Amino acid sequence: MILQKRIEILVQLGQYMQENSEEWQQVKQKAYVHNGWFLPEFIDLSVNNIVSYFLQQEALENWVSQYPGLAQEPASPQLVGIVMAGNIPLVGFHDFLCVFISGHRSLIKPSSKDEVLIKHLVAKMIEWVPELDECIAFAELLKNCDAYIATGSNSTAGHFEYYFGRFPHIIRRNRTSVAILTGNETKEELEQLADDVYLYFGMGCRNITKIYVPGDYDFETLINIFKKYEYLADHHKYKNNYDYNLALHLLNHNFYMSNASLLLIESGSLFSPVSQLNYEIYDDIEKVKESLSSNSDVQCIVGSGFIPFGRAQYPSLTDYADGVDTMQWVATLG
Repeated sequence: MILQKRIEILVQLGQYMQENSEEWQQVKQKAYVHNGWFLPEFIDLSVNNIVSYFLQQEALENWVSQYPGLAQEPASPQLVGIVMAGNIPLVGFHDFLCVFISGHRSLIKPSSKDEVLIKHLVAKMIEWVPELDECIAFAELLKNCDAYIATGSNSTAGHFEYYFGRFPHIIRRNRTSVAILTGNETKEELEQLADDVYLYFGMGCRNITKIYVPGDYDFETLINIFKKYEYLADHHKYKNNYDYNLALHLLNHNFYMSNASLLLIESGSLFSPVSQLNYEIYDDIEKVKESLSSNSDVQCIVGSGFIPFGRAQYPSLTDYADGVDTMQWVATLG
């Protein structure tokens, strides 16, 4: 299948997702029932991002034009095993997209938390083009693949290294995102920062889990603006996390600030649990920028001079996870 045909199939997939047929609505509802963290609004956000930024013909053509080798079919198509995460809806779609558009074959192990959507979308592609049945498959165990892309936690990365290390591979570990505030942010920018913090319940690697603030920072304004997401406190899974973390801080006599849906804790850690946002006070903003820019745990930095407030959850085709150019990697396979 030539490159242009693969692009056409992806554009057709985007149109199907955008048309929001009754069938697709039922599948999204099934995904929500299957995983209570996948609120319908979060599923729609992820789907709309994929349609708007990944599955537009011009965007796809501009993207692949950066990789001249893709113009030719692989001399020896490789079987690429993809282990997908399940923290946000369709989080593994970009890896699948890279392998598919490169002309290689995919053997996918979806997360049990996020298998409904990706399986349905692949089934639609095969329905339109039956020969794709030979190029895309699902499996519980990934064996006999030529290369692997595996996304997981720091603990699972060791297992991935053990099993896949002798093959060409990309293995992803825990990453998170941060924001650097100056205290001069507008109300609109802080409202947009709330999106970066709360969307997907804060579970994505592009979610802000820590903020850096100057010594005289006005936390009261921030906390009040963040009340736009107070409704998440009604979600039982999220509320359980909030109550648990609050109890820990109370038992340990830790200082905290809060509204009904978020705990603000002073901490040196970049990572924070669900329902908590860490903060750190800085003296020299340039030192903060320098240290974060070279930190391998950081996926995104939000703030002046970096990603604009409110845009962390809108990656483009070239915003590769971990900074590893997945497309360049798959283009060299075989």
